[in-house]
Amino acid sequence: MLSRLTRPRAVAVCAVPLVALLVTAAVAPLPFSVAQPGMTANVLGEDRGTPVITISGAPVRPTTGQLRMTTIEATGPDASVRLGDLIDGWFRTDQAIMPRDSVYPGGGDTEEIEKHNTEQMEQSQDTATEAALRYLGRTDDGIEVDLELADVGGPSAGLLFSLGIVDKLDGDGSDGDLTGGRTIAGTGTIDADGKVGAVGGVALKTQAARRDGATVFLVPKAECSDARSELPKGLRLIPVTTLKGAVDALVALESGKGSVPAC
Repeated sequence: MLSRLTRPRAVAVCAVPLVALLVTAAVAPLPFSVAQPGMTANVLGEDRGTPVITISGAPVRPTTGQLRMTTIEATGPDASVRLGDLIDGWFRTDQAIMPRDSVYPGGGDTEEIEKHNTEQMEQSQDTATEAALRYLGRTDDGIEVDLELADVGGPSAGLLFSLGIVDKLDGDGSDGDLTGGRTIAGTGTIDADGKVGAVGGVALKTQAARRDGATVFLVPKAECSDARSELPKGLRLIPVTTLKGAVDALVALESGKGSVPAC
């Protein structure tokens, strides 16, 4: 038998499950990760005393300036992210709340994810080398490239690795540096044909880039709007879709001749 409740009492009764739900949400782990700007590394330089790019089988030119690959740091797959963390991160510009599946798409435990990320990085390094040598027309020259970068996983450094190889072997094609002496940062995957792909987390990566001295940031064109959303003052965005386009843009920026694309 049902009886009719007065409105105040009905509200009170309905509030009980709502309060319980909020309390549960506040203390229960949620399927999200909290990300923030991570480390950057100059691919033209050294990492822990070891050159990031080592080339044998061809003369290597000295370079100036920097080409900095960028990263984000995220809470681990086993970390407990709760409602308070999400609310805090939502209102901060130096953090982002991301679905855990987008940060760790393969799932699995920490060891499995680290293995997957390492494999992606190694594959990215091989592809970046192939893309650079194809761009230079030197795939048959017997050139060997070794890429070393500790504690970084995933494929998003591909573009910067390729640019670093091009700069060390050919520069801007006229005995100048691709960087023009600047600190250039960026992100983007790359395939063997030199096509640049999106990576995610670009708004945080622009902050990492500016923090470490970059004045120019190469961003996959598809992610221009994300990169603009929290763009630090003093950082210029250059959208790219291919390795050739990235090289052409840097040459135009260095020489002051030709157009430099903008987001």
